[in-house]
Amino acid sequence: MSLNKNNLAIYFLVFFCSLSLAQKRNEQKNDSIITQDLEEVIVTATRTIRQLSSLPLPVTLIPKKQLQQTGVTRLNEILNEQTGIVMTPDATIGGGEGVQIQGISSDYILVLIDGVPIVGRSSGNLDLSRFAIGNIKQIEVVKGPSSSLFGSEALGGVINIITEKPTTKNISGQVSHRGASFNNQNTNVSFNQRKGKFGYSIFADRLSTDGYDLAPSSDGQTINPFFNYTFSGRAFFKASEKLDVFASGRYFFQEFDISPSTSEEKDANAQLRINHSPSKKTNLQYEFYYTNYITDERTIDPIDDELLIENDFDQKLFRPEIRFNYSFGPENTLTVGAGYNFESLDRSLFAEQVTFNSQYIFVQYDYKPLEKINIIAGARFDNHSEYNSQLSPKLSARYQLTNHFAIKGSVGSGFKAPDFRQLYIDFTNAAGGGYSVFGKEVEVAGIQRLQDNNEIATLQVNSSELGEPLDAESSIGYNLGFAYKKGKLSSEINLFRNDFKNLIDTRILAAKTNGQNVFGYINRESVFTQGIELDLQYNALENLNISGGYQLLYAYDKTQREDVANGNVFARDPLTLQTLQLAQSDYFGLENRSRHTLNFKAFYEVPKWSANGNLRVVYRSRFGLTDRNGNGLLDEFDDSFVDGYAIVNLSFGKTFYNHYQLQVGANNLLDFQGENPLTAQDSEILINPGIQLFLKLNVQF
Repeated sequence: MSLNKNNLAIYFLVFFCSLSLAQKRNEQKNDSIITQDLEEVIVTATRTIRQLSSLPLPVTLIPKKQLQQTGVTRLNEILNEQTGIVMTPDATIGGGEGVQIQGISSDYILVLIDGVPIVGRSSGNLDLSRFAIGNIKQIEVVKGPSSSLFGSEALGGVINIITEKPTTKNISGQVSHRGASFNNQNTNVSFNQRKGKFGYSIFADRLSTDGYDLAPSSDGQTINPFFNYTFSGRAFFKASEKLDVFASGRYFFQEFDISPSTSEEKDANAQLRINHSPSKKTNLQYEFYYTNYITDERTIDPIDDELLIENDFDQKLFRPEIRFNYSFGPENTLTVGAGYNFESLDRSLFAEQVTFNSQYIFVQYDYKPLEKINIIAGARFDNHSEYNSQLSPKLSARYQLTNHFAIKGSVGSGFKAPDFRQLYIDFTNAAGGGYSVFGKEVEVAGIQRLQDNNEIATLQVNSSELGEPLDAESSIGYNLGFAYKKGKLSSEINLFRNDFKNLIDTRILAAKTNGQNVFGYINRESVFTQGIELDLQYNALENLNISGGYQLLYAYDKTQREDVANGNVFARDPLTLQTLQLAQSDYFGLENRSRHTLNFKAFYEVPKWSANGNLRVVYRSRFGLTDRNGNGLLDEFDDSFVDGYAIVNLSFGKTFYNHYQLQVGANNLLDFQGENPLTAQDSEILINPGIQLFLKLNVQF
């Protein structure tokens, strides 16, 4: 870890600039706003306030205390330590990282901030490392299809980042700086105040790093040096007992140092929500949301250094929404909502700017017909300008069998709309041999243009199939859970299955006269994921909390599985070089899925020393990255498997004079690095940068 003079100067600046402000802390002890005392409150699962322990759905809640004690700085880092949630790398090193829930890839996981969606998926994955967690109150993760409330992209689950709200009359907040390996520097400051009818919170964060290189024999770095800034502000105004207003804004800027190339990334959003309660039983919410994600890349072609490759991406979303809640009783609530999405994308790979628009309406009834039974029934209807309308129903129920034991289950459908790329991409790779890719809406015109230029040798599909509309990808998810809580022990088992159909895949449309192909998109794949999740938590001692989680996962392509069962798939044994007919046991399943994942956490506090420590262990069993032997599926004879590995993280914290916290830690304590199996035999490319040390100073005022 690099702790040079500049780093030390930052630590002393953070310390001394907060001395005068810290003295105000003691004046605020009796200044907190009276709030409703609901332990483990969660809103994402039902879009209403609910206690986590009473929900009939599989939900993970990551509280602020866990975020602070672990010392992590980015969303992807904390998610990777939760049961059933895995951060998965792309097959190519440096190709990005996505979040996987119950074996469902990141393309189908909706990410929200304070209940509104984040955009900026250029190739399916959403880069979660761009979200700082310094001002986060809690993170809520709903597993399984959630399209009945949130529509497209919630096919596999929802991650909702809930930010802090002001609670004190006087100005309060914190300043912190964290230095880590690879000269990774993170500084943030936040302050908030709630006085009378008005409250506000301000947050600023800066992250920078020198990057690292996992492939010394190759040009460039695996992670290039970069810096980014996050600025966010929130304001609250309580006009009356029946009316309050919430407004927020966030801006993110990132720049990579990859000279002579340039790469910039911008992400901005603004939200306005008006909350109106005309009576004790009735509540109305009016919400207006706008977000804009931009990337600006200029890359020098590695073959022709005089060729400049531009990759610009400019996506906008505007969404007004209205929600109506009516309470028939203390535990019987009807929710109705409607909204309109206006979305546009201007991208270098498109012939012109393209737009979507859609209208939607959803309804949900949360009620208790009997004291021990809770039922939630809901559905959402989406009408889209570019694909068929979608109806997404969901039914969940929970039965409190005894004071300590409960059964819960849910079944629901989800969908994902074809994205801009699958509909409108119009791209010919001149530097890569001249292959072309056309989205469904432009493939007719694209093929015709190539034919007019005498670039098509043969058409591989019937011309009548060109331009046929894509269907939305869809799924049905099932969850059955058992929860037990008594004394110091709480546990939960969840069995899940997710069936997908009409997944969008690529296909060859035509062969070109230059020997290359023309690619398009088609609904084809049908897959499923199923397994078991187990969570245990035990308060072994008064100040010691131990928890663990395990997921068993099976993920298969149904067509591939049938082909193997029918004896239609073969592979060559790398030892004997004999061609073998694959058995069912030889078919491993979908790429980038581990059969077993485990996590273990131990958090210990020593109140008399104002100190705490924690140990977190994450294990992932072997997984395959891609088909290497050319039979179209991942099997035991492929040489693209990454061996199972464990990541061990450790941190210690100590508070001085009530306001100053010093934290030290080590991530990847066992120094796991691994090797990328997709590289050549004579070149070494690792998959992990190794041990990462950090030191953090935090001052509260």
